[in-house]
Amino acid sequence: MRIFLAVLVVAIFVGCQGPEPRRPVEVKTGSFFKESIERTKKLLAEEEKTIQAIIAKDTANEYVSSPNGFWYYYESKNDTATYLPRTGDQILFSYNLMTLDNDTIYSASDIGPTSHVIDKQQLFPGLQNAVKLLKINEKVTFLFPSPMAFGYQGDNKAIGPKTPLKSSVELHTIIIANDSLN
Repeated sequence: MRIFLAVLVVAIFVGCQGPEPRRPVEVKTGSFFKESIERTKKLLAEEEKTIQAIIAKDTANEYVSSPNGFWYYYESKNDTATYLPRTGDQILFSYNLMTLDNDTIYSASDIGPTSHVIDKQQLFPGLQNAVKLLKINEKVTFLFPSPMAFGYQGDNKAIGPKTPLKSSVELHTIIIANDSLN
C-alpha cells in the first residue's frame, strides 16, 4: 500500500506541472520573405522598363510621372476648371482597361459610367489615386505597373495576376461634398 501511495503522490506531483511548450520542428530564417521581396523588386523593375520603353516610343504625348508610381498623359485637358476631387466628393467617370500592348480587357461600355465617392469607396490602387488628378471633362491615359493595378491577385476574371494596365479615364461630373466647401 505504501508503494501505491508513493506512486500516486509522484503521479499527482508530476501531473500538476504545466504542459511544456512544443519546440518548432523546423526553424524559419525569413528567407521566403526575403526571396519574395526580391522577386517583387525584379518584377517591378521589369514592368517599369517596359513602361519606359512605351513612353520613349510614344513621341506624340507628354507623359507625367506620378509620385504614386504610375505615368499618365492628357488626351483632353480642361484649362478653365480649377477644382480637383477631394475626400467625400462624389464623381461620375468612365474608364477602360487594356494591356500595355493596347489589347482591350474591359471597354468603357463594358464597365459603364462609374459613380465613386473619393476615399470612401474602393477602386484598385492606381485608379483610386488617378481620379484625384482629373478636373471635370478631362480625359487622361494612365500606365499602371501591376502593384498599382490588381497586383498578385488579378481581378479573378479577365485580368491575370501581376498584370500592368493601361487605362483611359474621363471625368464627367463632380458633386462637391459639403465639407469640401470649407
